[in-house]
Amino acid sequence: MGSFNLFCFFIIIFHVFVATPIFSHSSSSISTKFLDLAKSPEVFDWMVRIRRKIHEYPELLYEEFKTSEVIRAELDKMGISYKHPVAETGVIGYIGTGKPPFVALRADIDGLPIQEMVEWEHKSKVDGKMHACGHDAHTAMVLGAAKILKHHEDQIKGTVVLVFQPAEEGGAGAKRILEAGVLDKVSAIFGLHVAPAHDLPVGHVASKAGPLLAGSGMFDATIHGKGGHAAMPHFAIDPVLAASSAVVNLQQLVSREADPLDPQVVTVTNFHGDGAFNVIPDSVTIGGTFRAFSPESITRLKDRIHQVITGQAAVHRCTAEVDFHEDKKPLYPATINDDKLHEHFLEVAKNVVGNKNVHEMQPVTVSEDFSFYQEALPGYFFMLGMKSHSGEPLATLHSPHFTVNEDALPYGAALHASLATTYLLNHDGANKVGGKYHDEL
Repeated sequence: MGSFNLFCFFIIIFHVFVATPIFSHSSSSISTKFLDLAKSPEVFDWMVRIRRKIHEYPELLYEEFKTSEVIRAELDKMGISYKHPVAETGVIGYIGTGKPPFVALRADIDGLPIQEMVEWEHKSKVDGKMHACGHDAHTAMVLGAAKILKHHEDQIKGTVVLVFQPAEEGGAGAKRILEAGVLDKVSAIFGLHVAPAHDLPVGHVASKAGPLLAGSGMFDATIHGKGGHAAMPHFAIDPVLAASSAVVNLQQLVSREADPLDPQVVTVTNFHGDGAFNVIPDSVTIGGTFRAFSPESITRLKDRIHQVITGQAAVHRCTAEVDFHEDKKPLYPATINDDKLHEHFLEVAKNVVGNKNVHEMQPVTVSEDFSFYQEALPGYFFMLGMKSHSGEPLATLHSPHFTVNEDALPYGAALHASLATTYLLNHDGANKVGGKYHDEL
């Protein structure tokens, strides 16, 4: 009886993956079948294993060597061609004809310098490093989409480009991918993020057209004075007072200079001096971040931060240097979703998860380097729900207690596969959904 059951299992899997020419059906039928495939044990259990394997060995920006090996090993098993290395540790895979149109699916692959506090079988085995932002799940879902698409490669009307990108966490890996030229022929790109903070249940998605996530920059400043005894401040030049005045005045950049209808943020996150309780230090350092939804506002904030800090230092007889670290972390543009791709997303998402499970979300002032892709070509980014139906709360992103609800993996994989294939089916070379035809690879 056991042998008979095993035989039936393989017959079912063969039928699901090979026998049905799903691309000949409507987009609704395609999306439904992709979700069924993603939920099948062969795909779902496989994604879970990959996600957990990556989770155990998190790697920081541009150090994702083991992660890249795992990705390439799975692509090799599926017979998917790829380019590597791209942007140090990135992998770019190809499924389809190798000819236009080209559409891309992106997964970020790096972890964070956080000590995992979740006790479970697949806890991070690397001290001080953790996948606390769901990039392990993002990678598993794009691989899941690849597995589904590879089984139907002969029906793909163009080429799906798989982008496994390093260094999203502050390293602008997307910018490096673009600079490598591997997306020059791509007409559109899609990406997602697991969303524990948006109270989205599993099987739900959220996004919007236009500005979705803020652009951002960082700054550090050193204010130099003259140290001295705290009991005799008139013999010193106090950098603590100058830095404090700068912090207070930086708050006015938003409250008194920004349009109330143009959301902006300036936050000072650190303040350090080397004095003792009775010593005025020679210098003080401060640092923080600034956020906005337009290039003009980001540029204005940057210029005014520099002016306020140096100006307040001068008022208090000090000097100051301000560093925006653009050599290490360039200013991130806002994540702005293409209007036509938003229409495409709504149609596909409603077919995959159901009309009532597709939500409009408000802009959020976190940042994403997916925005660099959107500066170069039409792009679309959305949030994938992870909240369990029992309502159990999830830890926020970048928390040492962050966990992934793996029940969300099939929805992400099916959405990726459906967004790519229906884009190619609808793409007529005249910007029907966005972009244009290019030469083949």
